[in-house]
Amino acid sequence: MSNYCEKEISTYVCKRAKDPIAIDGNLEKDVWKKAEKSARFIDVIDGAPALYDSRAALLWDNENLYVGFWCEEPFVKATLTKRDSLIFNENDIEIFIDGGDTYYEFELNALNTVYEVFYVWQDAYLSKDVYRNDPKFSLLKKEAFTFGGNHDRNASTFWTGTNDRKVRYAFMDWDFEGLQTAVQINREKGSEEGASKSWFAEIAFPWKGMKDLANGRSLPPQEQDIWRMFIGRYETLRLNGKEQSVGWAMDPVGTDDNHAPERFTKIVFSEEYVN
Repeated sequence: MSNYCEKEISTYVCKRAKDPIAIDGNLEKDVWKKAEKSARFIDVIDGAPALYDSRAALLWDNENLYVGFWCEEPFVKATLTKRDSLIFNENDIEIFIDGGDTYYEFELNALNTVYEVFYVWQDAYLSKDVYRNDPKFSLLKKEAFTFGGNHDRNASTFWTGTNDRKVRYAFMDWDFEGLQTAVQINREKGSEEGASKSWFAEIAFPWKGMKDLANGRSLPPQEQDIWRMFIGRYETLRLNGKEQSVGWAMDPVGTDDNHAPERFTKIVFSEEYVN
């Protein structure tokens, strides 16, 4: 474990939107201009400044949690178009939402292709009937796999991974109810083909889809409720003839395995309106 991870995780205050936000990828809307953007993302391992300017903002109302991403990118690249393709193999934005005994992984590329997985920690699954008796978490009838984290390929952690809670069940066919996503690409005018300035993503997560993540919390949240979320971005850079994948986020996790809910950013919900 990196010593950097032991430092205090930052807090982001998520304020209310007065009116529903239309999800079209346009972050020039007045409400997003007023929303507080995060600081520039930093390296997910050691907290160093990110090469490309990357920021996010969160808002909420009684129906949805909204997330906007601003991603600097000189050449926007995305190829995968089939839902639940392995988006993490190319440039993407990522959101993880911690639910205590569960967590949710969301990824999106610049073609607006979604990848999502729902995880239930094995210790909770085996000890709590609420998961074993729920048809959508059937290990026999659903597309479910055991997962030890991104480090479960190494000999010493092959079966359990490196997280203290060890194995979790990954449900690949779980879909977030009512999810909305949109992307816009900000291209350079009159420049060579493919050149761009940035791309933007806009997502709405309905609270009705978070029942399995609430962990006793109110839906929608109440004043000063805290949720833990990973808000980040992964980019493949080509340097001196070699490709290097890098991750940038609101907070570092100290490792290249971001499946670590205990290290996610603290999102504090406020009843204060954004304007």
